[in-house]
Amino acid sequence: MGKEKPATIAIDGPAASGKSTIGYLLAKRLGYLYFDTGAMYRALTWAALEQNLDTKDQEAMTELARSVEIEIRPGNAKDGRHYTVLLNGKDVTWAIRRPEVDGQVSVVSAHPGVRQIMSQRQREIGKRGRTVMVGRDIGTVVLPDADLKIYLDASPEVRARRRLMQIESRGEKADSQQILEEMRRRDRIDSQRQLAPLKPAEDAVIVDTDPLTLGQVMEKVIGLAEGWRGK
Repeated sequence: MGKEKPATIAIDGPAASGKSTIGYLLAKRLGYLYFDTGAMYRALTWAALEQNLDTKDQEAMTELARSVEIEIRPGNAKDGRHYTVLLNGKDVTWAIRRPEVDGQVSVVSAHPGVRQIMSQRQREIGKRGRTVMVGRDIGTVVLPDADLKIYLDASPEVRARRRLMQIESRGEKADSQQILEEMRRRDRIDSQRQLAPLKPAEDAVIVDTDPLTLGQVMEKVIGLAEGWRGK
């Protein structure tokens, strides 16, 4: 019994709370598939921007979600990526992390039609098992029956600093105050949307990452996975 591991692990939390890094490292530790659902919404947003579509147009965004092909593969490059995102066959892994995508992805992902299409695709992947899936509504909507649910939280200030460091590590420049304001705006949109708002699942373990190092968060999360005893 003690050796049993949760088949599906859902990790939710706000932007730059550490979900992607922790989810990737945990999946690697367990030998599971790592799936970042946020990358799907970002890829869709990038597609909309490339086509000069109005991201507030729900009908246009829903139709775009139906028509585009978004594929997420394991990272195969030496540029620090945890996965490779293909949009209609084109590598957009770093393009979807651009500031213009940051500014619109919450608008796109708030459309009910878009979320319905994306959630169904995500659910089909999660049902295969041996998966660590990260996002904002995994434990509440996409995989409500996930064996283990974790919600990583952090203050907007700490998350803004992390995002700034991430951008600068790629040799790009960004304004710290602008990042903070954008972070707060995204939090507001994500938490107040009517469909699948950002919030911890009732049975999720909440981990406040503000006072913790990456190693400490990882240690805590591994402990939750390895200490799991089943439902």
